[in-house]
Amino acid sequence: MLRYTLRQLEYFVAVGQTGSIARAADKVNVSSPSISAAITQLEQEFGLPLFVRQHAQGLSLTLAGRQMLEQARIVLREADALTDLAGNIAGTVRGPLAIGCLLSFAQLVLPELRRGFETAFPDVRVRQVELNQAEIFSYLRRAEVDVALTYDLDLPRDLRFVPITELPPYVIVAESHPLAHLSTVTVEALAGHPMVLLDLPFSSEYFLSFFDRIGARPHIAERTRDMAVMRSLVANGFGYSIANVQPLIAQSPDGKPLKFIPITGEVRPMRMGLLMSSDADRANVVRAFVEYCHGLKEDGALPGQEARA
Repeated sequence: MLRYTLRQLEYFVAVGQTGSIARAADKVNVSSPSISAAITQLEQEFGLPLFVRQHAQGLSLTLAGRQMLEQARIVLREADALTDLAGNIAGTVRGPLAIGCLLSFAQLVLPELRRGFETAFPDVRVRQVELNQAEIFSYLRRAEVDVALTYDLDLPRDLRFVPITELPPYVIVAESHPLAHLSTVTVEALAGHPMVLLDLPFSSEYFLSFFDRIGARPHIAERTRDMAVMRSLVANGFGYSIANVQPLIAQSPDGKPLKFIPITGEVRPMRMGLLMSSDADRANVVRAFVEYCHGLKEDGALPGQEARA
């Protein structure tokens, strides 16, 4: 008969990961004596020392401890899977949900979206990962995320895209920029001015394709992979940039004002949506997240939607 619990295994894994009873206690939100007692009980039950106690350096796993740690992780994963399976059979929404999100709009969309979903479904455990488009494809294929918020950029056939909203492009300029007085701007008008390119996989190709259509080459003065850095470079006069999601506050991270001008002409808007494996929404938790996002769009409450109105 088993004389140890899943909770004790959870405490053991936490200590193995952190190398400290105090840090493990913070991680799982219990007292240090509870962690210490669980480790002692496990060692007595298994008849093996799991850790070497080092006075100044915390705890390190013994050889047996390392092997037991891997098995304990498997047991905990299988226990979670059993609970989630029961939820699916019963039609309840519970269990883990790993959400990927494109770097270029994660800060504007994901935190509020996640908070609302977790409030609506308190039995769901959400983990978020910010990624570029190429990383999103890889993470989905390796099942490291269940679903990803992203754009419809060069999507592979083995993944399924569920569109949520359409995002037309706009130009970001400093208030002192020569084009700042315009209410709309064409790609032709941009071609002669320095550009700050948001240089992310697939996204940069999308922005540069605007100029290919008119047979022009943009003057790329600066490149960055960070949305916040891009806005600060623009606000400090290094050039204009192009994006599809507009922040609620029209200023750069360093406090300087910005202007956002719609681009007119033959420029393809991007569609924001959910990317997943073909059968991902067989899980209640994924299906609930897809329906939740669609509901926010219909109600005009999708995070970031107000800024584009």
